[in-house]
Amino acid sequence: MVWAPEAGRLVYGMQLPVQSQSTLYAEPWEAGAGPRDLVEIARAADRHGFAYVACCEHVAIPRRLAGAMSTVWYDPVATLAHLAAVTEHVRLLSHVAVVGLRHPLLTAKQYATLDALSGGRLILGVGAGHVREEFEALGVNFERRGAVLDETVDALKTALGPEEFPSFAGERFSFEGLGQAPRPVQTPRPPLWVGGSSPAAVRRAAERGDGWLPQGDRRDRLPGQIARLRALREKAGVREPLVIGAIAEPLYVGEPGWDTGKWTLTGSPDRIADSLREYAAIGVHQIQVRFRSRSRAELTDQMAAFGADVAPLLTS
Repeated sequence: MVWAPEAGRLVYGMQLPVQSQSTLYAEPWEAGAGPRDLVEIARAADRHGFAYVACCEHVAIPRRLAGAMSTVWYDPVATLAHLAAVTEHVRLLSHVAVVGLRHPLLTAKQYATLDALSGGRLILGVGAGHVREEFEALGVNFERRGAVLDETVDALKTALGPEEFPSFAGERFSFEGLGQAPRPVQTPRPPLWVGGSSPAAVRRAAERGDGWLPQGDRRDRLPGQIARLRALREKAGVREPLVIGAIAEPLYVGEPGWDTGKWTLTGSPDRIADSLREYAAIGVHQIQVRFRSRSRAELTDQMAAFGADVAPLLTS
């Protein structure tokens, strides 16, 4: 059985700050932050019961998008491996790796090594990607990225499985008689979660994924997406459980005393937990949380308050 949260338990994880600095979500203090801040935040996640910390992938940002997206995108394998060495329990999620940009054997080598180095804490999150110039620079067909990702996921499920010499034959990729070690610690393989909310991404998650990582779906849209996921999974004859995720609204535990934005959920632990439990009621298993903050210290204080005061109320 591939790892999944315990039944009836709503778990929480977070996309790390600093490692990606899109203007959509980065806080001003992140611009001057670096590796030491990432280490302290990952250690805080480890202490306060976070299920995972996540790192996203972009290889290179074109000038036309740099103003909004920034060019700060840490490599997920290097970053998560660095953080694996300074944490003990928290899982390490690529949210998401654009695995269609490279051969699946190369991806399998990188992430199997990460799973081995971390003692079996990898969650491989994958997505199709959306920046055309990245694909063109690397010689990958942007228009066919969905079909490439489908085959890449199939190949990765084989390459990250228990066999030292895996065998796969597809339209674009094939390999046999080629051994890779170290093997992943997790058996039969690390979990593979599919990111995205487009119809193609939902289908891919339903048919091929161990989990679904939505992108930007608000609460009122999630029940329909989850119903579609379940219907497609049943139609495909996939009986293994699917870990359904959601990205929660920005959070601030307590009364901030500063403008955290109209969409931020603030207030007492009871109030926040009451709101977040609605996700479990509609079928979500894990929520990704993001805290408003003005400094690393404020962020880690928020993480501590959430872990101590809000998290125990999420399953009550």
